[in-house]
Amino acid sequence: MKILRFLLIFVPISIVGEFMHFSPTLMFILSALAIIPLAGIMGEATEEISFYSGPRIGGFLNATFGNATELIIAFFAMQAGLFDVVKASIAGSVIGNILLVLGASMLMGGIKFKSQTFNKQSIEVSSSMLLFAVIGLTVPAIFTHTVAADLLNTRYEGLSITVAVIMFAIYLMSLYFSFYTHKDIYSAVPEEEATPKWSLNKAIAVLVGATVLIGVESEMFVGAVEPMTEAIGLSEFFVGIILVPIIGNAAEHSTAIVMAYKNKMDVAMEIAIGSSLQMILFVTPVLIFLSLLFTPMSIIFNEFELVALVLSVLIANRVASDGESNWLEGVQLLAVYLIMAVSFFIL
Repeated sequence: MKILRFLLIFVPISIVGEFMHFSPTLMFILSALAIIPLAGIMGEATEEISFYSGPRIGGFLNATFGNATELIIAFFAMQAGLFDVVKASIAGSVIGNILLVLGASMLMGGIKFKSQTFNKQSIEVSSSMLLFAVIGLTVPAIFTHTVAADLLNTRYEGLSITVAVIMFAIYLMSLYFSFYTHKDIYSAVPEEEATPKWSLNKAIAVLVGATVLIGVESEMFVGAVEPMTEAIGLSEFFVGIILVPIIGNAAEHSTAIVMAYKNKMDVAMEIAIGSSLQMILFVTPVLIFLSLLFTPMSIIFNEFELVALVLSVLIANRVASDGESNWLEGVQLLAVYLIMAVSFFIL
């Protein structure tokens, strides 16, 4: 996390670059490098606030702000009409968390430890919910292939909103499940005693400041996507499904890998699978609701995104089934991610 803070230098550089009209490609790189440390600081501030708010409210804040950076980037992309980029980033976040982050965590942890164990019961709950969430995204896509085109335009909006409402309701129920009725499942491993490093006022100020700066950087980042892709020949789909999730989640990803290296595989697993769950059950419905303020966005994903999502979730359920991991499983997950990334690049 401390290493990422050196990247904060790119915040003023990118702002200066915006006023000096740097090339879109350079602005894309500068704003991306600025977003990475800001996302980490936002997560750290949220964690500090949780010390003062208590475990339940703190857990809710961590869950809600866990994917805030991607939500902000997606909001500006949606405002710019880049709906394909937004939907690709949702799919890419789930794929990246399960294959890239989990794979890297298992590999790094496996290099140091022969095998690592984790709370099988809690991870199974999360991975099962993840399977349900992907089903919720798959059904609308099937709907598009079974309804006549003239009826589709009038019905898909209502279907998207309905699915979004159901998924958001399940998200709220999952929070109640984990923080109240079945909190014992998630406290199987005792946590280390920790004390806050910041005052409450400082934590709130840092959170607000980081959020505002991420908003500024996200607007510049999104504004550079279209001209940058045209200039270097990348597809917007590849930017959405590979680059945006890595940029938005870099700080969280590094935390998961570090936790696995410290033999805290429970934390690494929960970051990877829990973050994927939040993307589908929280971020996606919120984006659908926000899109009603501009141009309504459908919840319909293309066939490439759906296949990648389903395969990733099936892999997550398989990995969670034995409560144990090793370095070879990590290599396999990374290999699948690399194959998908290359395929999306060519596509």
